Amino acid sequence: MISVSPSTTYEEVAKILYKNNISGVPVLDEMNKIVGFVSEKDIFRILYPHYKSYYEHPESYSDSDARESKAVEIKNHPAEMFMVKNPVLCGAEDSVMKVGALMLARNVSRIPVIEAGQVVGMVSRKMIYRAVLKENFGL
Repeated sequence: MISVSPSTTYEEVAKILYKNNISGVPVLDEMNKIVGFVSEKDIFRILYPHYKSYYEHPESYSDSDARESKAVEIKNHPAEMFMVKNPVLCGAEDSVMKVGALMLARNVSRIPVIEAGQVVGMVSRKMIYRAVLKENFGL
């Protein structure tokens, strides 16, 4: 399973997501315990403004050169600066419907699967969708 450490840089995380065609990775400490999660949403959130900031200073966000320099500025930031620190988790015994409900309620697309305190897998929204269709519609 693909994961990153808290010190993995923004640039490295972005490359890992892109090269592996995945939308998120767990962040594991030196004991392989999950300490966070980084998704594409987290990657984009740093590049683009929060609504309040945008409405207070829209001129600073209409400058594409400034946006580009922001991307350069953050490329060496460690994952611990932009990861979600309390990610949504599920257990290997959790039902497909429960995990799907968690995804909808928390607006996430991937959830790490934890067993005995270790990440043992990842469940994606696509996996949930396919499992529900297979079970309920025989596809």
